[in-house]
Amino acid sequence: MGCRGLHLLIWVLSILCFACFCCCQFSPQDNYLINCGSPTNATVGNRVFVSDNSASKLLSTPQNVLASTSSKPVTSSSDSVLYQTARVFTGSSKYTFSIRQSDRHWIRLYFYPFVYDKYDMSKAKFSVSSANHALLSDFSVDSSVVKEFSVNVTSSTLDVTFSPSGGSFAFVNALEVISVPNKLITDDASSISPVGKFQGLLWQALETVHRVNMGGPLVTFENDTLWRTWVPDQSFLVEKNLAKSVSNIPAVIYVEGGATRYTAPNTVYGTATRMNSESDPNSNFNVTWDFKVDPGFQYLVRFHFCDIVSLKLNQLYFNVFIDSWIAAWDLDLSISLSNTLAGAYFMDFVTVKTVSNKIRISVGPSNLHSVYPNAILNGLEIMKMNNSQGSLSGLSAGNTGSSSKINVGMIVGVVIGVSVAAVLAGILFIFCWRRRKLAAQGHSKTWIPLSTNGGNSHTMGSKYSNGTTTSIQSNLGYRFPFVAIQEATNNFDENWVIGIGGFGKVYKGELNDGTKVAVKRGNPRSQQGLAEFQTEIEMLSQFRHRHLVSLIGYCDEKNEMILIYEYMENGTLKGHLYGSGFPSLSWKQRLEVCIGAARGLHYLHTGYAKAVIHRDVKSANILLDENLMSKVADFGLSKTGPELDQTHVSTAVKGSFGYLDPEYFRRQQLTEKSDVYSFGVVLFEVLCARPVIDPSLPREMVNLAEWAMKWQKKGQLDQIIDSTLAGKIRPDSLRKFAETAEKCLADYGVDRPSMGDVLWNLEYALQLQEAVLQGDPEENSTNVIGELSPQVNNFNQVDNSFSASQADISIANDLSGVSMSRVFSQLVKSEGR
Repeated sequence: MGCRGLHLLIWVLSILCFACFCCCQFSPQDNYLINCGSPTNATVGNRVFVSDNSASKLLSTPQNVLASTSSKPVTSSSDSVLYQTARVFTGSSKYTFSIRQSDRHWIRLYFYPFVYDKYDMSKAKFSVSSANHALLSDFSVDSSVVKEFSVNVTSSTLDVTFSPSGGSFAFVNALEVISVPNKLITDDASSISPVGKFQGLLWQALETVHRVNMGGPLVTFENDTLWRTWVPDQSFLVEKNLAKSVSNIPAVIYVEGGATRYTAPNTVYGTATRMNSESDPNSNFNVTWDFKVDPGFQYLVRFHFCDIVSLKLNQLYFNVFIDSWIAAWDLDLSISLSNTLAGAYFMDFVTVKTVSNKIRISVGPSNLHSVYPNAILNGLEIMKMNNSQGSLSGLSAGNTGSSSKINVGMIVGVVIGVSVAAVLAGILFIFCWRRRKLAAQGHSKTWIPLSTNGGNSHTMGSKYSNGTTTSIQSNLGYRFPFVAIQEATNNFDENWVIGIGGFGKVYKGELNDGTKVAVKRGNPRSQQGLAEFQTEIEMLSQFRHRHLVSLIGYCDEKNEMILIYEYMENGTLKGHLYGSGFPSLSWKQRLEVCIGAARGLHYLHTGYAKAVIHRDVKSANILLDENLMSKVADFGLSKTGPELDQTHVSTAVKGSFGYLDPEYFRRQQLTEKSDVYSFGVVLFEVLCARPVIDPSLPREMVNLAEWAMKWQKKGQLDQIIDSTLAGKIRPDSLRKFAETAEKCLADYGVDRPSMGDVLWNLEYALQLQEAVLQGDPEENSTNVIGELSPQVNNFNQVDNSFSASQADISIANDLSGVSMSRVFSQLVKSEGR
């Protein structure tokens, strides 16, 4: 086809699109268009804005000031005529519109500041409000802008009030009040945190902050079915080289159950930004956009999708993110639209209240069905939702009644809030009192872990996972865009490093919502790698316990292996024992830390049908929060335990020098008792406050476990304890603690106690430290290990608290063939692995 033929084809398609557009133009029940300050009507596209005089009956104002100018802004649409005149308000002024259809209405305000007489509109400051909402507060403008709001009108009139601030004045160049089509914005949307359904949108006032046409040109209001303007997305892209624009407008299909032509025009659905992945079938990155917003508000985010890139169904699966939250996982547009290719579709999400001044949107590839990596986005709308005061400006609602009414409302709200808080406090007190009473009577309740998303499972969208399906709680573990992690860590600022281990560096970070996190970034040269990365995600996505670290998210984009945990204020147990300058822990604090860690390990061993063996228990993997509550961390080497008809798991030896179970080393047979041995070493480490391997010491002292056991067997362990504890431990408490540690270090696993037994004895040691018990504390002191307290039944308690991992990560080693004497007596490195 020649050049003339191609031009003819484009012309024909344009005519067809225009004809289709015209036949689908919306006819609003209420349609007020005012050319403010102008003595004549103005035709803009196919709409007529009436003269100011024709609309004067709608306005009450103390003074008539009609301004005009010969200048006008440079725009790409025909609305520039509206900016050549303006209505100036010297005092509070109100438009009152009669409403025929009670429903959502758009309020569009056109502003272009110019100088008229003594009025320099660029210096004007004013507020705009409807009956129940503050739309703008102390607003000023220095260039042309259209502010679009939508409010739900339930009465027969709608008031729009302009109120000058202080000694200033207000102005507006043009004004629209028009009905919004039914069901354009419904009452519900998806909530990203907590995951579920958000209801109540009908009563929200909304301000359109961004309306974007991905991959396409500017769509002016003349070419939109509802007179909206869609701007191109290029200026919002974070990394433009990762994105590619595509267009196929004739392919767009509007199907029942999906979007309509009012939702967005085919000029939006017919263009898209996609991953620039055509040359690399192993592409694994996200396409990301940043949008400026006002902090302190929730936002309604509407995604527009239309698969104009696939040649057939079931070729496109991708993930969608809002900031660090996952909005859609393994999204399949063909299923969403009853197996329709190129069907127009939209999804609504409500964000959490923002603390940052931007919202980050990302789309990235799924690993589902091993399809070619791709992701698309056709259009996006971001709408600010009013706050609890009914305001869209962040300040108190402007003309929503007198100030006295607002103050009374606030007082009533405070009184009610305090009353409710008092009632809740009373209920909580009674609940806690009853729980303590039950505990004193020897009763306990068993808590069963429940999925926070109703048991739904997701396939992890990791290119490293090889399609491994992992049950991930949708508000716990999810995939982060790499750019979000870069921002959280100040682009992996070396000054933000809080730890270095075998896996890589650990950075302190902060997410967009203000959450402090610990970010563990894998080192490509580390001996730990993909397997440990996968294991950590798979293990932590299953566990919810107050004494186990909780995973916030991960990132495998750009060949990265990054794990994100909530930040733990007090670092590692190891750091509080030696070498880091932290204040020394008291004996009671040390016992409580050990008890917490034992609870976490006991939960791992007994909380699921199959035991989970941590395989790297050490003081560097026990973290402390701001209250010194301990949590077990670093599950990269964890292994599921033996089947019911088996006694062990055969596996290559991995762990950390000084903590390694000698039986596991000799036989390469892993059981829960291997964790018990390692924990016994931690107990001696807590007591003596020294490294488990210290090659600088005399040979007989190098290995803490061997050295402590010698003193324990001589009955003189008190001679080697931490000097800061000297004279501060009750002898009975020390004896019970030492006996527990000794039992844990038995040569053979069958002779070691379970973690439940260890836990019982540590709690007993704490009781001995805190009070003189009735009876002889010597009684059964060496045999109490193995007896199970009723309290152990409660150790599987589920907890929704979050934690972080800043643990040092050692390099895993296969120790087969190395003699035990060399491992435990002649090592020169304590961090190992």
